[in-house]
Amino acid sequence: MKTKILYITIAVFALALVASVAMAGPGYGRGIGYGYGIPPVSNLTPEQASKIQAIQHTHLKDIAPLKQQLMSKRMELRAAWLTQNPDQAKINALQKDILDLTAKIQEKATNARLEMRKVLTPEQQAQLLVYGPGCSYGRGKMAHMGRW
Repeated sequence: MKTKILYITIAVFALALVASVAMAGPGYGRGIGYGYGIPPVSNLTPEQASKIQAIQHTHLKDIAPLKQQLMSKRMELRAAWLTQNPDQAKINALQKDILDLTAKIQEKATNARLEMRKVLTPEQQAQLLVYGPGCSYGRGKMAHMGRW
């Protein structure tokens, strides 16, 4: 009887552990790749925070159509590869379109990051050096804003 209760207790804890991991979802905080969050600066004024959020909002609106086009091109490319006899010219053209769209999105992200840096004081900009290139903050792998 005690063994049966022990097994049930272990099963309940294992189920709770698996459920908590499954429901955790994407991570937040510093992550590889991109982030939308406020820069990791400890002393942002409310005005600076609102300006940075406005820049981010404008950036997201600017890249939304490009991201839609990018998704569409990727779906077309996937479909082109799945045909019985893939058309090399079509695949090459779609890959070029995807690279061009990606470059436009990255260029806009760079411009937005540079705009955000202008909002910061020199002391705050120095705090960004701690994170270095390749680090970001915000939503980790799920977002597409970029690095500082």
